Amino acid sequence: MPPTSPAAAADTLTARNGTRFRDLNGNGTMEPYEDPRLSTAERVADLMTRLSLAEKAGLMFHTQVVATADGKVSNAPIRPGRVGAADLVGGKLITHLNVTEMPGPREMARWQNAVQELAARSPHGIPVTLSTDPRHGFGHNAAASFAARDLSAWPDQIGLAAIGDPDLVRRFGDVARREYLALGIRAALHPSVDLATEPRWARQYTTFGQDGELAGRLVVAYLEGFQGARLGPGSVACITKHFPGGGPQLDGEDPHFPYGREQIYPGGRFDEHLAPFRAAIAAGTAGLMPYYGIPMALELEGEPIEEIGFGFNRQIITGLLRERLGYDGVVCSDWGPVTDALSPDGSRGLPARAWGAEELTRHERVRRIVEAGCDQLGGEECVEILIDLVESGDIPESRIDESARRLLAVKFDLGLFDDPFVSEDEAVAVVGAPRFVAEGLAAQVRAMVALTPLDALPVRPARLHLDGLDPAAVAGAAEIVDDPGDADLIVVRIAAPWEARDTYMLESGFHAGSLDFAEADVARILGLVAVAPTALVVGLDRPAILTPFLDSGITLLAEFGASDRAVLDVVLGGAEPEGRLPFDLPRSMAAVETSFSDVPGDTADALFRAGYAAKNLR
Repeated sequence: MPPTSPAAAADTLTARNGTRFRDLNGNGTMEPYEDPRLSTAERVADLMTRLSLAEKAGLMFHTQVVATADGKVSNAPIRPGRVGAADLVGGKLITHLNVTEMPGPREMARWQNAVQELAARSPHGIPVTLSTDPRHGFGHNAAASFAARDLSAWPDQIGLAAIGDPDLVRRFGDVARREYLALGIRAALHPSVDLATEPRWARQYTTFGQDGELAGRLVVAYLEGFQGARLGPGSVACITKHFPGGGPQLDGEDPHFPYGREQIYPGGRFDEHLAPFRAAIAAGTAGLMPYYGIPMALELEGEPIEEIGFGFNRQIITGLLRERLGYDGVVCSDWGPVTDALSPDGSRGLPARAWGAEELTRHERVRRIVEAGCDQLGGEECVEILIDLVESGDIPESRIDESARRLLAVKFDLGLFDDPFVSEDEAVAVVGAPRFVAEGLAAQVRAMVALTPLDALPVRPARLHLDGLDPAAVAGAAEIVDDPGDADLIVVRIAAPWEARDTYMLESGFHAGSLDFAEADVARILGLVAVAPTALVVGLDRPAILTPFLDSGITLLAEFGASDRAVLDVVLGGAEPEGRLPFDLPRSMAAVETSFSDVPGDTADALFRAGYAAKNLR
């Protein structure tokens, strides 16, 4: 099939046998790797004989870029000390780019086509694989996920777990796949199948909750939606993370930061955290990503595991994943394990997440990651270090070839060598299509959980007082009053509590620390209950201690990524929530602090257990 970009049509030729092909090396002849009739294995084998060390090394880096609104491939770096997309593709020959901020659909399609046109000018025309973190939900954290914006908005992944319906998850994957394809995004740096067993951990909103069996069922449906039965030109390749399970963090701290490097298993539940990854491997996930954490005091089959970050750990990547679990797909390290980083304005930094390898040089870190069995270095662009290691004999080129073959196979399976271009008009038509937006809204409603019966709410209240919601979302369904005393119903929307931190770059995006609400917030909300019937809607990106509100007469609901419209549809009786809690809600922080981080449902006398939903009596 010829490229859809008119500017790239010149690289499409017709062979003597009538086969249309892209002349990627510009020699006027259809080489085997350019022949769309051949198998992926045949095309990879041919291309590997032609590639330089620099081209193979470029395949092994997967780094970040910003898509520009003018549709041009900029050389502006994403942060100090880095280079821009033009040099990444045209100079360093890096062909896996993780897109962070994006412009509108038309501009994004135009930019991605320009990236592919630049890649086509490389010695063998290896196309670029564009990837993204989740961007169909509401959680926005530059290191983990992006809010939906132009795309259809669905509940965050934890909300899909609250619904618990594999068919719905499969449908979500299919819709997200279509929108990604229209934009030229061909790899998803998700799903996360970490188990949410440590209530304080900040990444729970991107998981399927604490139940390993449920996570295993839902990840299969997720992969089916994005990848299909097998990778093909209509697929988005998924990188499932964070192997072998990133949930059991010491004190719930995240290993993006030095204070969160330890991953612990006091309850001996390592295998339980591994189970969803077994399901993902069996379902054909195109890639896996290890986490940053250091396994503390961990033994597997009687063998002590080295206390070094999972991405550096040969016992975990080669011994466990490759050999024991038989996984032969792509393994990509998590972002930034080699190089310290500065924020875009240079105001603060973040050390390389080289936990357990802090004393190693950058060359030594790259060597350890490759020797561990990783195929790609995420968030890095230090191609020259890998080339040095091969040329010095520290890493055999045959080891680089092993990873290059895996990475090329995914590109060929996705059809990128035959047509990496997209239509700007199609992008505008598909991304945020009304039917997709409507499905996402319905899922937002379904994912909400009634924690107390909804029958205490007045039926069709005439006057509302809103706290934390946009009055425009009411859409004329009731009169909005400023004075709570004039209201028939007060609706309060609040996020789960967290402790603000701002020492390191990206730290403010991680909601960590205590799960207790501030005393002032509790007093303010309970004061409203005394004035009029009150509904409290809590956004649970992780658990919250709701004990102060339980016996107050307040109506409690939980949401897991929802618009104000979805919230008010439920509160005002226009829609019914169907969700069940995907994790326990602890009764107190004391119970959290004495629980085992790797054991689901381990907080004593929980206020609400996973799977709970109040009976709907209205």
